[in-house]
Amino acid sequence: MTALPDTDIAIVGGGLSGTVAAIVLARRGHRVTLIDRNETFPPEFRVEKIAGDQVTRFERLGLLPALAANSTYFETIVNARRGSFLDTHVTPHYGIMYHDLVAAMRRELPANVRVVTDRVTDLRTSSGTQTVTLGEHGDLTARLVVLASGMSDLLRSRLGIERQVRHERQSLTFGFNAGLPDGFPHPAFTYYGERPADGIDYLSFFPVGESTRANLFTFLDHRAPWVKQMRTAPEAALEAALPGLSRVAGRIEILDKVQSWIMDLAVARNVEQPGVVLIGDAYQTSCPAAGTGVSRLMTDVEQLALVYVPAWLESPGMDVDKIAGFYADPVKRAMDNLAFAKADFRRSLTIDTGLAWRTRRTAQYVRRTISGRVRKLTGSQKRVALA
Repeated sequence: MTALPDTDIAIVGGGLSGTVAAIVLARRGHRVTLIDRNETFPPEFRVEKIAGDQVTRFERLGLLPALAANSTYFETIVNARRGSFLDTHVTPHYGIMYHDLVAAMRRELPANVRVVTDRVTDLRTSSGTQTVTLGEHGDLTARLVVLASGMSDLLRSRLGIERQVRHERQSLTFGFNAGLPDGFPHPAFTYYGERPADGIDYLSFFPVGESTRANLFTFLDHRAPWVKQMRTAPEAALEAALPGLSRVAGRIEILDKVQSWIMDLAVARNVEQPGVVLIGDAYQTSCPAAGTGVSRLMTDVEQLALVYVPAWLESPGMDVDKIAGFYADPVKRAMDNLAFAKADFRRSLTIDTGLAWRTRRTAQYVRRTISGRVRKLTGSQKRVALA
């Protein structure tokens, strides 16, 4: 067994957060080793659409061309509920499966990133040098270890890092490829849940390559009978829970096995330790319905790679005071808090039957319906004027 040369930064986890962190750090001249147990990242039901501020973040880091070249671009999303159209939203979106997104980012890794395919079996951290023990390559020494290992608890538990669950099984998300045999004249559309008792936030259809991908976001107990039906007879389940869907989209065909993903809202505790820092889901999870997961991990990467690591490496050691600065960073904290706030909002807006939330839900959809009609009328007037 040949020992690996030492490195400035060892990143454990080659998903989106770890790979993007490796790109940004290596482009700034740091010696980076990226470690993942998979040479090719396997298919996972995770992020399948990049939009909003996430597009700006990819652009800011110089990664938007790679994203655009490997995804399906679309702008217009038509929104509907209870069998009627609400409004239309126009903003850049990129549809891409998560493993394809990771693969696209891995192809952007600079040549000076050492990529190691192996399993990390142990971590020994201190205010001086960190030791990463690999199953096949032995020990690797680094000045800093970045844990980007997602929701895996193995390495965190070895360091005494705890996982504080803020909301167990906060959401349940389904994904599948869909067919729209009756035709639908829009590139993408979103259909919102019709009744709070059904626990459905929204169903999103969007293009990924030649396919139409569907993501269904719910706040349901995974043991509910409807959840079992969604897995075994999904077309009937959708018709039962969303009876107005066919009036706007026509017949829905589900073309493959329905995937599902239960998400706990959780945050890591006892993280202020020398020599190691957590980013992305390794630090805090996000609600898929709120759409903040990629925004969170990109914020972590930007603040860590552009603000803290350059300053940390200017002086010897990697003590607790250095590490604590990252977790106290106001930009990071604001994004973390926003992600939790949006998760709470989506859940309450979907299932809360209290008077305040019933009123808020009704007002939101009425407002969007009126706004959509005004925009449509204004657009018609403009077309007539132009004609």
